[in-house]
Amino acid sequence: MFNINIICVGKLKEKYLKDAIDEYSKRLSKYCNLNVVEIQDEAIPEKINDKIAQEIKSKEAHKILSNIKKDAYVICLDLKGKEMSSVEFSKKIDNIKVNGYNNITFIIGGSLGIGNEVIEICKEKICFSKMTFPHQLFRVFLLEQIFRGFKISNNEKYHL
Repeated sequence: MFNINIICVGKLKEKYLKDAIDEYSKRLSKYCNLNVVEIQDEAIPEKINDKIAQEIKSKEAHKILSNIKKDAYVICLDLKGKEMSSVEFSKKIDNIKVNGYNNITFIIGGSLGIGNEVIEICKEKICFSKMTFPHQLFRVFLLEQIFRGFKISNNEKYHL
């Protein structure tokens, strides 16, 4: 079965978000093996500058990198990434499978973004919106779009 890995910086605390993620995880079990890895986020000091921000992103990046499987197709979720429709996203997942990958790893960075060490190894960057969302809530958006993508590619009613 196809594997979807989601590596996230930060812990999920809100019960309603955990419930939503549990629901989408259950729905996705029909289509893939889902693995969500939470990386401990680094403390952000009250007074921050570019150097400190880069150091924090670098520390988080090393934690992320240690959890990426070598055979994974890595996609960073980034405001500078390509925007696409749900149908295009579904086709993207299908194309990745057709090209011989059995693992897709999505990266959701921390509050300061994703470190360059991770961006450099990503096959591509995707942007869901130019708006900024809480990272914990974004996990639900991502899972919903992955589920919608499988429904679309299997010609199952959901996306209409």
